Amino acid sequence: MKFVRIAAFALAGLAASPSFASDGPKWSGWSDDLFARAQAEQRFVILDLEAVWCHWCHVMEKTTYANPEVRELLAAKYLPVRVDQDANPDLSSRYGDWGWPATIVFGPDGTEIAKIRGHIEPERMQALLKAIIDDPSPGPSVGEAFEVKPSTSAFLDKEQRAALMKNVDESYEAKLGGWGENQKYIDADSMDLAITRAESGDATAAKRARQTLDAAIALIDPVWGGVYQYSEAGSWTLPHFEKIMSFQAQYLRQYSQAYALWKDPKYLAATRNIERYLAEFLRSTEGAFYVSQDADLDHDTDGHTYYALSDGERRKLGMPRIDKNLYARENGWAISGLSAYYNVINDPKVLAIAERAAKWVIDNRALPDGGGFRQGEKDRGGPFIGDTLAMGQAFLDLYAAMGNRDWLTRGAKAGEFVATFHDEIGGFVTSKTAEGKTGVLAKPAKLIDDQVQVVRFMNLLNRYFGNEAYREEAAHAMRYLASASAGMMRPLPGVLLADEELAIEPTHLTIVGHKDDARAKNLHALARALPARYKRLEWLDLREGKLPNPDVEYPDLGEPAAFTCSNRICSFPSFNAEELRATVAQIAKLKPVRGSWIEFRCATQTTADACANPLKRRAFCAARACGDHCCTQMKYSHAAGVRHGREVQPQKRKFSFETL
Repeated sequence: MKFVRIAAFALAGLAASPSFASDGPKWSGWSDDLFARAQAEQRFVILDLEAVWCHWCHVMEKTTYANPEVRELLAAKYLPVRVDQDANPDLSSRYGDWGWPATIVFGPDGTEIAKIRGHIEPERMQALLKAIIDDPSPGPSVGEAFEVKPSTSAFLDKEQRAALMKNVDESYEAKLGGWGENQKYIDADSMDLAITRAESGDATAAKRARQTLDAAIALIDPVWGGVYQYSEAGSWTLPHFEKIMSFQAQYLRQYSQAYALWKDPKYLAATRNIERYLAEFLRSTEGAFYVSQDADLDHDTDGHTYYALSDGERRKLGMPRIDKNLYARENGWAISGLSAYYNVINDPKVLAIAERAAKWVIDNRALPDGGGFRQGEKDRGGPFIGDTLAMGQAFLDLYAAMGNRDWLTRGAKAGEFVATFHDEIGGFVTSKTAEGKTGVLAKPAKLIDDQVQVVRFMNLLNRYFGNEAYREEAAHAMRYLASASAGMMRPLPGVLLADEELAIEPTHLTIVGHKDDARAKNLHALARALPARYKRLEWLDLREGKLPNPDVEYPDLGEPAAFTCSNRICSFPSFNAEELRATVAQIAKLKPVRGSWIEFRCATQTTADACANPLKRRAFCAARACGDHCCTQMKYSHAAGVRHGREVQPQKRKFSFETL
C-alpha cells in the first residue's frame, strides 16, 4: 500500500538522555563552517538526525555507534554530526521522510551520497562506511531531486482530485481502521478530511472516522493520560510509548471535534485523558508546554515494562525523560488543541491554561517586529515558518473561543510575517536561512505540510478580514501543492482539504448592533435558535465605533422588504417572533456544508446622526431611513470554522439575550 505518510514512525521511539549514554564517536553539532572544514580535511560528513524521544536512536547509540570498527572508520574519514530534529526544523523538513533516526552522508562539497532510513545495524553501517570511502558517488538512495514547478492554477484539476481521492480511499484499512498498513495511528490530514466529509453527510467518511477514533483510544495511557505515538505490527495494541506534543494536540483537537459532532461520551473521555496529561506532565511552571516524553525509562527498562505499571510503581522507578525545551511551534499546537477542547466543555480553567501559554510565548519567543516568532531560546537557524504558523492559528482559535479581538489582531500580524516566507519560485520556504552554503543545502527546503497550513491559515484570515492579499498568499501555496501532489507517491489529503477551502468565499463573522436594542436581542435569539452547525457568533457594540472592516463595501439592500434569499444572502425587515421562526425554518432547509456558519450583520441605527455617518453607512449598509427601519444582512457562509474547517460551538457571551 502506498500510504506511509510518516514512514519514520516505524522507527521512532525515544530520546537521548544521560541514562542512555554510551561510548561512541566524538559528535559535532551542525554549523555554518561544517563543509568548509570537511573540504579542508577531505572528510565526508555523516549526519545522525535523531529525535530526543527516539527509541531506535538509543539503540543505534548503544550498539552501532559504540561498535569499535564503526568508530574507527568514522574517526578515519568522517565528520560525525548529531542533531536533534525537533530543535532543527529546517533539517527535519528536508529529511523527515528518512527518519527517525535519519542517517545522511555528504561529500565534502555538500552533495548527498546516501540517505538511510531508520535503524542501521553495526555490520551494515561498517559496510556502508567502507563502500563510500571506496566509491563516493551518490548511491541509489539519493535518486533524482524532485523539482516542483508550480501549476498555473491554484486548484486541482479533475484528474488530480480523482487520483488523490482514489489513493486516500485505497489507503484506508477497513478491517481495523486507520490509514496505512503496519503502523497504527491517526493520520491528521486523513482524519480531518474524513470529519469534514462526515459533516457534509458522507456516511462512508463518518464510518471511517468513527472506526479509527474508536480503535485509537487504545493508544491513550489509562494511568497518566496522554497518547502514545503509534502502534506497530498492524495492531492498535502494540504501542511505542513516546508521547509527543504534536500527537497530544492533534488527538485533543480531533476527539473534541468528534464529540461535538457525534456526542459520543467515549470521545469526551478521550479528550479529558489527553488534557490532564498535558496539564500535569508537559506543562512548565511558567505555563508554557514542553516537547515530549520518552517511551523508555532507560536501556534496561523499556516502555512495555514501564507503562504496564501503576502510577505508584512507575514513580518509584523514576520518570522517563521529558524534553523541557519550550518551543513556539509546540505551544501553538497545544493552544489550538486546548481551544478545541474548551469549545466542547466550556471550562474556563482550560481556556486559562491556553491563554497563559499564549502570553508566555508572546513574552518570550516573539521577534522584535511583533508578528513572528523564533522557535526556542537560541535557534541555530531560522526564523522557521512553522513557529509563526502554529502561533498564528492558535491566536485565531483563541479568538474563536473567546471573541476577544486582540487575538484576531495578533493572528493578522502573524499572517503578515508568514507572508515573508513567500518564495517567488513557488511555495513557502521552511526557514529564512539555508542550512548550508554549498551543495543541496544551499537551496531552501519546502515542507508540503507547511504549504497546506499556509493555505488554510491565509484563507481563514481572508474570511475574517476580507483581504484579497491573504487569499493570494493561499493561492500561491496551493499552486505549489497542485503541482507537488502529482509527483508524490503517497496520498495527500491535506492538499484536497486546502483545495476545497481555497474555493470558499470569504466572510466576516460579526453581529453588530446595540446590546440593549430589542431588535438586536431578537437577532441574537434567532442565531441561538439555529442548528449548531451554523453558529459562529461575535458581538460588536456599534456605539463603541468598532467596525469589522470599514474598507469593505457591503451591498445596500435598499428599502426593507419581505424575507428573501439570493445567492444565500438573505434580508428581512423586522424581527418579530413569528417572522424569526419562519426564518429559522427556511435557513434549516439550506443544505449544510461542513463547518459552515451564518453571519448576521445588523446596523440598528436609532438616530439620524448614526445613519448620516458615511463610514457607518458604507460599512453596515445603513437603511435610507432611520427610526423604525433597520438594514439587516444575513449570510449563509460556506466558510470553515476553527482550525481545519471545523464547526465552532456556540459560546457563552457576557450579554444575555431574550429567547423567542
